[in-house]
Amino acid sequence: MQPATAVITGAATGIGRALAEALHTRGTTLVLADIDTTNLDRTASRLDATPIRTDVADPQAMESLAAQTPQARLICLNAGIVGTNLGAPWEVPPDDWDRVFAVNVNGIVNGLRAFVPKLLATGEPAHVLITGSLAGLTAFPGGGAYGPSKHAVVALTEHAAMALVGTPVTISMICPALVATGMSTEGEDPADVAEQALRTIDDGVFAVVPGEWQETVVAQTRNLVTGQRPTPPAPAD
Repeated sequence: MQPATAVITGAATGIGRALAEALHTRGTTLVLADIDTTNLDRTASRLDATPIRTDVADPQAMESLAAQTPQARLICLNAGIVGTNLGAPWEVPPDDWDRVFAVNVNGIVNGLRAFVPKLLATGEPAHVLITGSLAGLTAFPGGGAYGPSKHAVVALTEHAAMALVGTPVTISMICPALVATGMSTEGEDPADVAEQALRTIDDGVFAVVPGEWQETVVAQTRNLVTGQRPTPPAPAD
């Protein structure tokens, strides 16, 4: 699938910007959305894209974004934040829980509600790409509200995939580990993550999980269903 037009949320920096750059090289017309207007305008200008300031946590803002982009057939729901407190659940203040879930979870829900019915109505092939996280597949100690929010994102994506069976709209998800973005100074190059994400579309793969973490994800699930206490995960050697 090679969409003529793509919408990317959280496109000002990080994985979103890398997705925009990768799609730009493929000749895709881009509509970039973010709340960070300074970096959004800079990225959009460099890639000859259309910038639209959008708070993904606001349902009306996402409805407006969808209404302005009826031609889009690739929707990248990428926007996400870490939060300001990475402590244990009881250490994270209520406003941090609210904001992280508003962006990471409600941002996906708002995107699905705004775009999917319109995509289905066209009857044309279309795709939704969601940026999840390894933190949504396994549990790490600490991390504040981020990990729980990404677990919800994984469940949302799985539910959506089952609901879209038999339609021309497909969905996929990437679950990277650390990525060198505004969220972390260390990790994988966002450009590599973007290429992995686009391969899910090219190859028809539902999800991409780093190879060195796959057995850990399976082991944690096995521990859960057999009643064992969770232990901190680690990548395979």
